Amino acid sequence: MQSFAALMIRSLVYLLFMAGVANIFAMEGYALLVESKYDEGSATELMHDTFAFVTCMLFLIGAYYSDALRPAAVVVATLSGMMLIREFDAFLDENMFDGAWQTLVCILIATSTLYLIRQQHPVKPSLIEFSKLSSAGIYLSGILVVLVFSRLFGRGSFWEAVMGDGYVRVVKNIVEEGTELMGYSILVIAAVEFLWQIVSQRKARNE
Repeated sequence: MQSFAALMIRSLVYLLFMAGVANIFAMEGYALLVESKYDEGSATELMHDTFAFVTCMLFLIGAYYSDALRPAAVVVATLSGMMLIREFDAFLDENMFDGAWQTLVCILIATSTLYLIRQQHPVKPSLIEFSKLSSAGIYLSGILVVLVFSRLFGRGSFWEAVMGDGYVRVVKNIVEEGTELMGYSILVIAAVEFLWQIVSQRKARNE
């Protein structure tokens, strides 16, 4: 009963979280009306960055508290970190050098790989264990939305085809950026669930 109650509470929190994200996303439209752009400098992009960072940090915290799931958590945190760096591609290219974000991604991959090689817990069993958790499925869903669905659904050629002479770029931006934001929101929920599951497991072992 306690587990069911906890699930209902988390579900309510996630519902409120998603509703809040949707309303923040709509604020630019309500505020700027036809001047809305939903471009790189928008609140939506800031939420992309924030959610990618939060996801990365929560999985790293989970890695700290679980020996068995640590390698898997580091792998997932690395992927989230790569996505965060990718969100800053334009900024890094303009303020550092062309291809800076690719360089940082390579450094992150190399660092994580070196850590995984040196730490004592094998990666494969950890990934198998992680795959059994509901948070793994939630995370995979978020990744597919961010990296696949939002990109394909937000293709300019598609929106130009269906809108014809009435094509408005901001509509395409709203669809792509909004769908991507939904994916990042799902990733945050996955990270929270992962941390919750680790805490629950530790609590069960200590009882």
